[in-house]
Amino acid sequence: MTSARVREEWRARIAAEYTSAALTSCVVSWLIEDGAPPDLIDAALAIVADELVHSRMSHEVYVAAGGTEPPAIDRAQLTIRDRDLLRACVRVFCLGETVAVPLFRHLRERCTVAPAREALDRILRDEVRHRDFGWDLLDWLCSVDPGVPARVTAELPAMVVELEQGYGRGNPSVAEDDGAISDDDRAWGLAPPREYAEILTRTVGKDYVPRFEARGVSPSCFKRFDQSDI
Repeated sequence: MTSARVREEWRARIAAEYTSAALTSCVVSWLIEDGAPPDLIDAALAIVADELVHSRMSHEVYVAAGGTEPPAIDRAQLTIRDRDLLRACVRVFCLGETVAVPLFRHLRERCTVAPAREALDRILRDEVRHRDFGWDLLDWLCSVDPGVPARVTAELPAMVVELEQGYGRGNPSVAEDDGAISDDDRAWGLAPPREYAEILTRTVGKDYVPRFEARGVSPSCFKRFDQSDI
């Protein structure tokens, strides 16, 4: 028997991956409208397909874990209401997909249940390309508009707060977490919330700060993350 925690987590992943596909489809449309390089458009289209595969594989894991309820997809979250390619690039890809790489790598390390391991193998492989797409897209946006770094510097603090509320110490589940998790749950590809927060903090120093600095974006908003805690 699997725990309710396993079923809840994989049910949430079905919706999260499906939502990512929908949001990336908005980016695809804007890239075409803006006359972006074909390689960027092709990469974005591939991401849509990847995310749909991830959602389907997550559903297979959920069913294998005994799940029967449909995924709780919030249709209001399936679109980006403000047509803002730069904001979507930074929020969804440079921030979200960059931290997803070490996060899924961590979840995969102790995952041994076959369908869950297969899903995480595929997701991790794809997330690397999704991360790289985000930074390539930001590079292109910088090349066509010299004001992009200053705008990202101005808007990044609010996005970082949002990110911390989802993955870091700003999420109430992190403050309430005692770090306890069973080996069985880890075997299904789970980790406690506090480990998510630790991974986010490491990603700040390893990825966010040097990558944004290289593009002329001030990373001062990341000072809120205390590296001494990890």
